[in-house]
Order: sequence, then structure tokens, then C-alpha cells
Amino acid sequence: MFRISVDDHVMIAHSLPGEFFGPAQRMHGATLAITATFEREGLDEHGVVIDIGQATSLLAEVLDGLRYRNLDEHPSFTDKISTTEVICQHVALQVAQALPEGHGLRALEIAADEHPRARASVRIELSQ
Repeated sequence: MFRISVDDHVMIAHSLPGEFFGPAQRMHGATLAITATFEREGLDEHGVVIDIGQATSLLAEVLDGLRYRNLDEHPSFTDKISTTEVICQHVALQVAQALPEGHGLRALEIAADEHPRARASVRIELSQ
């Protein structure tokens, strides 16, 4: 199995309703360091998992829809709590949807570091 990862970051604002979230119930900002990892069995005819430039652009385009936005007001998060895990899932599904037909990838993982001691991720299997 081969994997390649690219990084970016996104600055958002949100609140997490309910006593479970303690002080995060209040509106606050977060800068999430995002890593997208693309996985395939074997390499393509160019000897790569995916072109690094293409992977970087795909991630940036998805994150552009979230940058400097209040996720409490973002249509993709209506009736959802915008936890780091939910944000990872949103990014993964959007990147997967943007992949070109015949991409040959087996899986995609999106990880988000909230700070140096806390991170979340999701891995989704892709149909080939």
C-alpha cells in the first residue's frame, strides 16, 4: 500500500452546544492543521499515488469553503455539531467527491490537529 500526504490549515469560528463541551460552548476560533493522506495499492503509470500538486489543490479548494467562516452559520453544518471529527468527515467527503474519475485510489484519510496535543481523523474507503 502506498500513501502520500499533503498539508494545509483552516481558520474557523464555531461554538459547541451543550454542557458536555464546557467552555467550548461559547463562540471561539480555531486554527486546524489539516493533513490529507491518499492511499492506493501500487503506483499509477507515472509512479505516483496522486500528483502532489493535484492533491494540494483538491485539499485547498475544499478548505476554501470553510476558511474564516463561522461554522454555526455554514449550510453544511446545519443540524450538526462542528466537532473536529465532524469537520474531518466533511473535508474527507468533499475531497472524495472532487477526485477525478478513474483516480485509482483505495482510501482517503483526513486528520486535523487542534493543537500539538490533540488531533482527530477519519479514513474513508473509496470506490474505484
